[in-house]
Amino acid sequence: MKLTILAVGRLARSPEVELVKLYVDRATAAGRALGLGPVEVVEVESKKPGKAAEAEVLRPHLADAHVIACDERGTARASRDFAAEIAKLRDQGVRRLVFLIGGADGLDPALAASANGKLAFGPQTWPHALARAMLAEQVYRAVTILAGGPYHRD
Repeated sequence: MKLTILAVGRLARSPEVELVKLYVDRATAAGRALGLGPVEVVEVESKKPGKAAEAEVLRPHLADAHVIACDERGTARASRDFAAEIAKLRDQGVRRLVFLIGGADGLDPALAASANGKLAFGPQTWPHALARAMLAEQVYRAVTILAGGPYHRD
């Protein structure tokens, strides 16, 4: 199952970008034996402002994918539950799992409503660069949990 972090906006060189790359690379390498990966980050930008315009540039990347929208109104999951959800989707034959991160004002309500699920990182509001890094780390953590590795500790 291919895993994609699809985000509005392109990040400039920063420590967060390096963290995202580190965890994406690790998750891709560790996930091969489990049928998970590659893990990729796709960044899109809209030429027009607003959530609706952002939704238009996101939609082409969602075809034939199981979509989990990152949304503050979503459900926070423990790392083991997150890993179990990814494994369940893989085992059900889902070929593409896309995690969706909206722009500065969040996701278009219609696009968020069309997602198969919603994921929250708790009640706080997080900068988009950190949200990408946290999501990439949680994907890596999920892969290591499924592999039985020592990275995650309860």
